[in-house]
Amino acid sequence: MSRSSAQSRAKRHNASVRYAFGDTLLDTTRYSLYRNEEPQHVEPQVFDVLTHLVHNRDRVVSKNELLDEIWGHQFVTESALTTRIKQLRQAVGDTGKEQRIVQTIHGRGYRFIAPVVEVADAVERPKLAVPEELRQDIHFCTTSDGTQLAYATIGSGPPLVRAAHWITHLDFDWQSPVWRHWLIGLAKGRTLIRYDERGNGLSDHDVDDWSMDAFVRDFETVVDEMDLERFPILGLSQGGAVAVTYAARHPERVSHLVLVGSYCEGRFARARTADELREANLQIEMVRVGWGKDDPAFRRFFASRFIPDGSAELWESFAELLRRTTSAENAAQLLETWATIDVREVAREVKAPTLVAHARGDMAIPWEQGRLMASLIPGARLVPLESRNHLLRADEPAWEQLLTEIDAFLET
Repeated sequence: MSRSSAQSRAKRHNASVRYAFGDTLLDTTRYSLYRNEEPQHVEPQVFDVLTHLVHNRDRVVSKNELLDEIWGHQFVTESALTTRIKQLRQAVGDTGKEQRIVQTIHGRGYRFIAPVVEVADAVERPKLAVPEELRQDIHFCTTSDGTQLAYATIGSGPPLVRAAHWITHLDFDWQSPVWRHWLIGLAKGRTLIRYDERGNGLSDHDVDDWSMDAFVRDFETVVDEMDLERFPILGLSQGGAVAVTYAARHPERVSHLVLVGSYCEGRFARARTADELREANLQIEMVRVGWGKDDPAFRRFFASRFIPDGSAELWESFAELLRRTTSAENAAQLLETWATIDVREVAREVKAPTLVAHARGDMAIPWEQGRLMASLIPGARLVPLESRNHLLRADEPAWEQLLTEIDAFLET
């Protein structure tokens, strides 16, 4: 996608308009789609097609116009548009046979035909325990391979850049008790900068390159877009490998490196037995089969690994994040990529002062991986956290300990 197309997309998304039709609400302010007050997961391009059709519902929109508006100068076939239209109809409860909402005008294009009401307020959402001075601003940038990334800033003060990791959605994270306290705590007294990984959240889902180099280039794109010269990096979980690699490649730009629950070796790379390898493959297969389904067994499996000491409410919120963040195939593809990580040699090249924090009983990423990371990075300090949770809860002592350690470290 061209940069001009990305800017056009961000501009139209910034229009503060909500549209109601049938049992559906299209919220262009929050990049969200609701049916019967329940959020619907759609890929960014599907959301863009729907938004453009609704904005231009007084006329037939040609296929060429949609291709130019959504994909810009990137070459795609009409079949890509046809697929997005099909996904759009599924999301809003329409079909190609009924065409109650989006009508196909053969030989010309598409028209949005359902009655629409513009509303000033939308679905009543939970009140968030977010300080008034913390406001999230979402923007978009485009990588060298045409992938559009969504990034956000929160708070004010010196920057802290969080490398992207699995299961994030810039908007929905605000709604989730899994991540809300992380955002508030990390943005206190500073500007927290984060972005959705390619294939996740508000970033493009239809991507071809899932390599480690692509993830590092994504990080480079965001910090260059922000014109950051020298800054600290936070690497959580898989984001630790991206943070370490960037710090090794660009030592002059990294002031501090904070790694939380990170690892040097992915599950395939650190598998020492056939059973460990089978277990890693089984987790990926479970994602392909169970992702997005209301399957208690699937939900318990992942929640028990990431937040074993979480409440039932927290487990449900975590499951909702899984459904909202990305598709089953993308989730599996990401897991496969992260499973092959091996940054042991790269870690030795890091020059920045480094803090490594890891829960002793982490059920998702073994404590040994945190210890290994700290031993490989010259001068790194290891901070043990007394928890079994990979994603720390807001009400556990380890969370306050982590924030205190990060604040003190970044002041040095």
